[in-house]
Amino acid sequence: MNEKELLHHYRQTGNLDSLGKLYSPYMSLLYGVCFKYLQDAEQSQDAVMQIFDELIVKLRTHEVDNFKSWLYVYARNYCLMQLRKDKQITKVDIEDNLYESEQKLSSKDENRWEEQDFDKLETCIAGLASEQAQCIRLFYLEQKCYKDIVDLTGFELSKVKSYIQNGRRNLKICMEKK
Repeated sequence: MNEKELLHHYRQTGNLDSLGKLYSPYMSLLYGVCFKYLQDAEQSQDAVMQIFDELIVKLRTHEVDNFKSWLYVYARNYCLMQLRKDKQITKVDIEDNLYESEQKLSSKDENRWEEQDFDKLETCIAGLASEQAQCIRLFYLEQKCYKDIVDLTGFELSKVKSYIQNGRRNLKICMEKK
């Protein structure tokens, strides 16, 4: 069967064998496209597989006339969305997160941090779960971004965000008690 027949057969039957025959000649092309945008071999390989998974649904609902051109544009858009998503993940505005602490450190009134405040902070950090303490130290004290923390700790991104959020809440509670 030619491409149009394979595409039509897949749309009618949902047979993954047909989709595989349709997709496999373009895998190396897609890898090249993905690598051009993502600049990472592993991410590019993952993208090629993810695109195939998405095609299982997309090709059943979308009418495609020229599969090669459509696939190229789809892969490019997929990679651009991944890059956009990664930018959102790694963009952290330290200013917003540290505003309250900076206010205390720079103010000249009774809110100024004293040595005992730093001691309390250190005690409270030590009282956190080890993952939370590690992420809090990296994020606030060493000013690492989420991506760096993921790389350093091996935790998943969602876990890092959770540890920071929960650790921050627990620190606030602990500091208010002391």
